[in-house]
This record gives sequence, C-alpha cells and structure tokens, in this order.
Amino acid sequence: MQVQQQIDTLVVAGVGLIGGSFALALKRAGRVRRVIGVGRTQANLENALALGVADEVTQDIASVAHRADMVLLAAPVGQMGALMRALAPGLRPGAIVTDGGSTKSDVAALYREHLPQHLPWCVPAHPIAGSDLSGAAAAQYGLYENRRVVLTPLDETLSAAAETVAELWRACGAEIHAMSAAEHDAVFASVSHLPHLLAFAYVDQVAAKADAERCFDFAATGFRDFTRIAGSHPEMWTDISLANRDALLAELADYRASLERLSSLLEQGDAASLNQLFSDARAARTRWHQQFLRRG
Repeated sequence: MQVQQQIDTLVVAGVGLIGGSFALALKRAGRVRRVIGVGRTQANLENALALGVADEVTQDIASVAHRADMVLLAAPVGQMGALMRALAPGLRPGAIVTDGGSTKSDVAALYREHLPQHLPWCVPAHPIAGSDLSGAAAAQYGLYENRRVVLTPLDETLSAAAETVAELWRACGAEIHAMSAAEHDAVFASVSHLPHLLAFAYVDQVAAKADAERCFDFAATGFRDFTRIAGSHPEMWTDISLANRDALLAELADYRASLERLSSLLEQGDAASLNQLFSDARAARTRWHQQFLRRG
C-alpha cells in the first residue's frame, strides 16, 4: 500500500502553467499545506495570490529556501542554474528539489554544478502537458489528468525521494515513466522540440513575405492547427532549443532530408510516390491519435 505523501511547504519557482497547475492540483488533493510562489514579475505573483495558486509570494527564492520541504523549478531552463545557486545555502537536508524542464541532460548537469551536496534529494522530471498560454492565469486544476510525467533520476537520487515526487504527480492525475536523461532528450527532440521549431520558422517565413497581410487574411483552420504552438513562450523555447541543440540538429538534418525527398517528388511529378508518402504519414498519425485517445 502506497503512503500518501504530504508536503507542508512547497516552493514553486515559476507560477505559470506548469508550476501553478501542479500547485493547484496538490491543493485540491490535500497534499500540500502552503505554497510559496517565486517569480520575476510582481504583477504575475500578485495574480497568483489572487487566483489562489500561491498562498505567499516572493521574488527572492533564497529568502524562503530554508522553509521548503519541496521545491519545484518550473521556470525556463535558462533560469534554473541561477535558481539552484540561490537555493543551495538555505536548503535543509531532505528537502526535495525537482523541476519541470523540457530537457534533462543539461538540467542534470546544473544539479551537479549548483547542488552537489544535495543530489540525493534532487529528482529531475518533465510533465508532458502544456499550452501556448503562460502566467498564473493559465494554471488549471486538471492539466495533468491522464498525462505522462517522465522522471530521470540522477545516479545519486535516493529512491525514496524519487518515489515521493512520483506519488505527488500521481496525486495530480499523472502517469509516471522513467528513462535516462539522454533517452528523454532524443525522444523529445523528435516529437516536441522539432515541431515547435518548425512552427516558429514557418510563421516567420510567411510574415516575411511581401504579401504577408494578404496571406494571413486568407489563413484558416489548417494554418491555425499547424501554427498553434508558434504562440508558445519565446524565452522558454530559446532555452529549450539551445539546451537540446545536438539532438535537435540531428532531427533538423533528418527533416531537411525529408524535405529534399518531397521536393524531388514534386519536381518529377511523381503522384504515386507522393500519394504513398501521404498515405503512410496519415496511417502513422491515425495510429498515434487512437493511442493518444485511449490514454486520455
């Protein structure tokens, strides 16, 4: 029988969609007594208070580190090193530090660099849920229902610390998976990071056209569906792209080869091969969507 984990004080660095939704879900499940929200923008912190996402807010994580039973780093990956460095002097032994970063190899390196004495209680993680919305107003109770959370524990991570994090995510309605940081980064470069880069690049291409306004004026549901993720947070995706650069460059090379093949088929007017490519892609997408619906 699993013990229901209870957190007295949860410090959330980044009270937006990811961190705010985690806090709300744990509050609803009765698993946390007090949430301290940390952020850079006072207006968003005040919004988090008003919406009940946090019970207390501060722009200085060092000032509350000693009170934390658990810290969730839900800020962009590029900010995590500074947050860990600020946390380090005040953390109590046994206080768990986890994160919601979309890349894991670089975050693991940051834990080792900035929290070398605290590694037994460090649990890298990645909740597979998101939106193009940001800020405390984007936080929602059910974001993690039937979603997956990947844990990539360090070699030094205590199994009890990893299980505490896993059990709290389960309390949010999530399904837990474990993999290595390198495997995680390769998988998500393919199915998450590359699609975002393509959406950003495509919208930028259309916006640079001489007749961009006319193009946008006639854009409809196909454009909307393909480009939705280009509305995502630019700073976050800059950090993710650079953090997972090697895996992304490999994916871009493969995609470039696919585009070259598509260009060749168009130049040749090869209808049969184009139809086969489209049919194979449609079938693969249909299989994935059916599996996705079964999970959800």
